[in-house]
Amino acid sequence: MSLKVTQVRSSIGTKPKHRGTLRALGLGRIGKSHVLPDRPEIRGMIAKVPHLVTVEEVAETEESS
Repeated sequence: MSLKVTQVRSSIGTKPKHRGTLRALGLGRIGKSHVLPDRPEIRGMIAKVPHLVTVEEVAETEESS
């Protein structure tokens, strides 16, 4: 199982740690998505910025397409 993380709000005006977390997730602008493995450390980063991103669970086969 993987997670598709999409940035939906701007990081302007947020705390520097939140901006760093978005960068670590591979995001940088609104509408950009990144497919990441479903691991505890990724879930923890997403939990820090839930107001800036949306998360969808995707099957492994969708990840490669």
